[in-house]
Amino acid sequence: MGAFEYVAMDQAGKQTKGLLEGDTPKHVRQQLRDRKLLPVSVTEVAHKEARRQRSFSLRKGISSGELALITRQMASLSQSGMPLEETLLAVSQQNDNPRTQSILLGVRAKVMEGHTLADGLGEFPQAFPELYRATVAAGENSGHLDIVLERLADYTESRQELRQNITNAMVYPIALIVMALGIISFMLATVVPKIVGVFESTRAELPGLTRGLIATSDFLRDHWLLLIIGIAGVIYGLWWLLQQEGPRRRYHRFLLRMPITGRLTRGINTARFTRTLSILAGSGVPILEALKISSEVVENLPMRDAVTEATVRVREGGSISKSLAASKLFPPMMIHLVSSGESGGRLEEMLGRAAAGQEREVNGLIAALLGILQPLVIVLMGGIVLLIVLAILLPIFEINNLIR
Repeated sequence: MGAFEYVAMDQAGKQTKGLLEGDTPKHVRQQLRDRKLLPVSVTEVAHKEARRQRSFSLRKGISSGELALITRQMASLSQSGMPLEETLLAVSQQNDNPRTQSILLGVRAKVMEGHTLADGLGEFPQAFPELYRATVAAGENSGHLDIVLERLADYTESRQELRQNITNAMVYPIALIVMALGIISFMLATVVPKIVGVFESTRAELPGLTRGLIATSDFLRDHWLLLIIGIAGVIYGLWWLLQQEGPRRRYHRFLLRMPITGRLTRGINTARFTRTLSILAGSGVPILEALKISSEVVENLPMRDAVTEATVRVREGGSISKSLAASKLFPPMMIHLVSSGESGGRLEEMLGRAAAGQEREVNGLIAALLGILQPLVIVLMGGIVLLIVLAILLPIFEINNLIR
């Protein structure tokens, strides 16, 4: 039995859409006719998602917030003893997003056919990443799916919280800069020319600051479209350049060498790596496979290469801590905690502590940077406004001196 999305017409000619479960599209069409609906189209959810993944789409998967929420709901219902099919049905009914509903019902349909939950999730790889599927598969194999789902819910929520903290930290300074630049550009393009026009009519020699302001104002008024196109072109060019592996690798290496961005990059990627490795190791995933999957959540390319090289050393018999320490890219505290976990048989616990420590350090660093950045932006924009005011006032002072 599969999940199908349908479009049908009722007796009044009104179009309706929805989801139905059935063995075949023909079976679903018959159900629609029994409801006195005329089928227009019937599409299996799995096939529709496969086409979506092959085509261009701005959003192919489930958002991290939605994934964290449905994982927590599945964990709660599983621990209450509810059968897996009913759990998936309840979570899909609770969700308001039609696409997420169809994905969950598609997973449920695979489970009802006798497949495992991991196999059902595998039908939608863009919605459920490899880490998620491997963890669920390990939980099913060990017979402790409810416990693994609980850990997975904690993991997805902590990762979403870290991402949300970083996003929230960037919103205010970016909004402040955009608003300030918008106001200054408006002043230069509309207000300044009217005021400065009075000074030009006097034919007196204007101060250099005023002449610079007039030139800037004229350029904005005459070439504003060209300026916007140029800025958009530069942004697109940088984005395209960073899609190429060579330039992106050099850029990531540059970030690691810088004092502030280096600490932030190391902290964020180390927190992701150790948190992921902790949940995988605790769920019973083999350590080599766990290292391979964990490397994929590391966005910095040199650090990802270091994890890949460490995986090779571990496969050859080396310890995880010494293999990671060889790259000298990971924080010493994290290396010592991993070493302690290996020697004491508490690797999962120590990885969790390392992740929590890195997340606290990242949050503290972001708070400190915001404390510096916000007043710095205000002072910078205030300085620009001061220059504009001075450029307007200086000719007034000179005219006043000539009159005296």
